[in-house]
Amino acid sequence: MKELLDAAYRYVDRFQGIRCSTRPDAIDSEILTLLKSYKVTSIELGAQSMCDDVLMLNERGHTAASVEEASKLIKDFNISLGLQMMTGMYGSTPEKDFYTAERLAELCPDTVRIYPTITLKDTKLNTLYNSGKYVPYDSTTTVEVCAKLLKFFTQKNINVIRLGLHQSDDILVNRTAGYYHPAFREICESKIFLESITQELTKLPKGDYQISVSPRSISKAVGQKKSNVNALKNLGYSVKLIPCEGMGNFDFMIHFKR
Repeated sequence: MKELLDAAYRYVDRFQGIRCSTRPDAIDSEILTLLKSYKVTSIELGAQSMCDDVLMLNERGHTAASVEEASKLIKDFNISLGLQMMTGMYGSTPEKDFYTAERLAELCPDTVRIYPTITLKDTKLNTLYNSGKYVPYDSTTTVEVCAKLLKFFTQKNINVIRLGLHQSDDILVNRTAGYYHPAFREICESKIFLESITQELTKLPKGDYQISVSPRSISKAVGQKKSNVNALKNLGYSVKLIPCEGMGNFDFMIHFKR
């Protein structure tokens, strides 16, 4: 650890600080004192789940209490806290995933990463999958769960800095189960837009409408291959998305098209 910190420390003055990721049960006051002396400004914990039964089934080697204790220590040292969670783990359910999100939010992290579980060749999880003991979420469930989690953390003003795995040859070559898409976050954001717009549009007469959204959110609101526009059309609403400066990422305004 010191060798890695020494290698990074010589460059730290060019940046704001050092970010590192570790296990919740690898954190104590001695470690934090050392990390802070090397100008570590952000620590992310691989919590993955806050359900002890899920953690045990997946042989994580730590408990939910470990996450709580480490998070408190990190915040006591005035170091930025990041928490990572996984959805669809062996033994988990959408309800347990959302319970995990609620528990993580109570710890007031500065950032969160959400990773859907991917099963790879030559792993114990793949053996469980082949035996039928592990049943991964399908694509629909994965998107629904992660979209709900993204909306939840956004409403809590907790920054989700990663949603979905980075694209890599390892995943593309060795994935055997679990939904993966290189634009996974945008798919989830499109899901949020579709649900929110549908909820409001269905209060209005069927017809033609213009919907204002942030310029940054046009593609998300339209959906991949116009999936959202087409879904709304099937409900009887012909919509045109137009950019409007000054709106938040998930804000929108509906106008009757005269």
